[in-house]
Amino acid sequence: MTTEFVLGGARSGKSSYAESLAQASGKAIVYVATATGGDVEMAERIERHQKDRPNSWRVIEEPLALAKVITELSTKENCLLVDCLTLWLTNCLFNQDYAIDWQQQKGEFLAALKQAPGEIILVSNEVGQGIVPMGEMSRRFVDESGWLHQAIAKQVEKVTFVTAGIPQHLKGA
Repeated sequence: MTTEFVLGGARSGKSSYAESLAQASGKAIVYVATATGGDVEMAERIERHQKDRPNSWRVIEEPLALAKVITELSTKENCLLVDCLTLWLTNCLFNQDYAIDWQQQKGEFLAALKQAPGEIILVSNEVGQGIVPMGEMSRRFVDESGWLHQAIAKQVEKVTFVTAGIPQHLKGA
C-alpha cells in the first residue's frame, strides 16, 4: 500500500496535483468526493469538478463514512483519490442530522488507512497557518484539522504541500 497526503491552501493546485498522481498510477481510479452542496455556490463547484473529471473514473460521493469506503473499495488494482478531508471534517463536526463522534470517526479512518491494500491519495486544506480564529467552533475546526493532518502524516509514506501549483515534498520522494 502506498498513501500520499497532499496538502495546500485554497486554490493552491493541490487537487490538480493529486489528480495527476492518480492518472500516473496507471490503475483504475476511484474518486471519493466528500463535498455536499449546501448552497448554490457549493453546488456549482461540485458540478464544475464533476465535469472536469474523466468519465472513466468511478465516483463515490461519501460525506461521512470514509473508513467504510476505504475498507470496502481499496484494492491493489485501484487508486483511491479522496478529496477533501477538511470538507469531511466539516461534515462530521457540523452535521445536524446525525450525532457523530468525531474521535471515533477519525480513529476508524486512520485504522482503515493502515489496513488498506491499495494506493490512496488524500487531499486536504491546510488551514492552520493563519491567526487563531475568534469563534469557539472555528478554533475547534482548526485544531481538529491540525491534529488529523499530524496523525495522517505520521502514518503515510509521502506528504506533499502544494503552493501556487508547485508541489513541495515534505516526506518521502
